[in-house]
Amino acid sequence: MSAPVPTIFSTLPSGALVLASASPIRAQILTGAGIDFRCYPAAIDEASVRAAGETENMPVGDIAVILAEMKALATAQRLAVESEKPAEFVLGCDQILQCEGRIFAKPENLDAAKEQLLALSGKTHHLLTAAVLMQSGVRIWHHLAVAKMTMRVFNANFIDAYLRQLGPDALTSPASYQIEGVGAQLFTRIEGCHYAILGLPLLEILAILREHGLAPAPLQSLIGPG
Repeated sequence: MSAPVPTIFSTLPSGALVLASASPIRAQILTGAGIDFRCYPAAIDEASVRAAGETENMPVGDIAVILAEMKALATAQRLAVESEKPAEFVLGCDQILQCEGRIFAKPENLDAAKEQLLALSGKTHHLLTAAVLMQSGVRIWHHLAVAKMTMRVFNANFIDAYLRQLGPDALTSPASYQIEGVGAQLFTRIEGCHYAILGLPLLEILAILREHGLAPAPLQSLIGPG
């Protein structure tokens, strides 16, 4: 038996929202919420932007918002060149983990993932999730969600087993969270929006999209293809 085809519950008057991200979990969140969207990521030099922000002592939240905006703008510009009908609304997102003044990005390999987890063991840190919405290439809205995350104390053997379980998925988020699965075993306390921790502050995004006409789609879209 084939899997059910995801149905669209709501859409924007101008058509599908564009998500400037290749993140499968962000796409899953929007799909689960029934939003009419499509993914169209564009690459930027995230490491250089973070490094420049740190050099200038920029607040970490500002760095996250800048990165989210740069991603959305790069996608909007790419669409303007490559598409006959550029999307009106583009959503960019970024996450930065900060602990004791140190910024953690996505680990480049499993050794880096292990080093991150050892550094965070037994500590409380903050995860900042930024979202930027652009309309016709201009930023019209942004949101910054901050979660407070406390990891339990674990040893190298536990981390090795954890990373073996995750495999390549360990490289998709700072500190290899995966709280929607086995990553829940990393934490003793989590304070913050579940959706934002996964990478997308969904409730706030839905609110701003409704202000711009997000509404239930026509019946044929709701029931999916025949």
